[in-house]
Amino acid sequence: MKSISLYEEKHSFLNGLSPLTKLTYVVVAICVPLLLGLRPSYVAFIALSVALLATSGVLAKTKPIVAVSGFVLLTVVIIQTFFRGGAYTELFRLGPLVARKEGFEYSIGILLNVLNIVFCFCVFVLTTKPSDMMQAMVRRGASPRLGYVFVSLFQIIPQMTERTSTIADAQRSRGMRTEGSLGTRIKAFLPLISPVIMSSFTDTRERSIALEVRGFSSKEPKTFLNEFVASRADASVRVALLVVFALSVVARVALTMGVSVWPK
Repeated sequence: MKSISLYEEKHSFLNGLSPLTKLTYVVVAICVPLLLGLRPSYVAFIALSVALLATSGVLAKTKPIVAVSGFVLLTVVIIQTFFRGGAYTELFRLGPLVARKEGFEYSIGILLNVLNIVFCFCVFVLTTKPSDMMQAMVRRGASPRLGYVFVSLFQIIPQMTERTSTIADAQRSRGMRTEGSLGTRIKAFLPLISPVIMSSFTDTRERSIALEVRGFSSKEPKTFLNEFVASRADASVRVALLVVFALSVVARVALTMGVSVWPK
């Protein structure tokens, strides 16, 4: 089976950055707004992530992720706005329901935080080749086993989906009905899921044998078929991210000590 992942090569600026630099971006994008505690910082990183995804040509691939997250977030906003406990300031009424200002503001904070996490992880996942991430981890001293598990996590769901589709086609060719009413789908579930599970066990065993044949457990230094070469901007981007993170830590410490760091 071919290697499947969400990654798509676009020869963009993000594709030229090393996986560790993009992982650094994820950490900085999540931690800096939390340290500063300012909503504009969330908006700034969301806008930056969207801009990076757009310039890399993968923004369209975020639509399913944002759609699922958006449905959950809409539910959170409704529940927090109308049903959050404690003292409240009324915004408006919708029949017997009262929209509460405190609940709405709290839900907006959750919404911005989740969207920021979703988009910055999209920057990492959609523009990082899993094998390059594994290579970077191993070169930094991580166990090859850990790197293999990391890569497998990116591939397990797409592979299971493709395997299920293949088995469903095979079962239909034998005359089994897999589409129709709910009862028909329930009857087809066990004949479909059983081969998927058994083939997964077989595939795992075959992979383990193939890895051992290639000396996966050897203590000798590993070599890589395709060497990842980062762009010239990689080091500069990583330094800039670390500087932003350091400044946010300083600002957080100053605010804790009661020192004002924002202009009035």
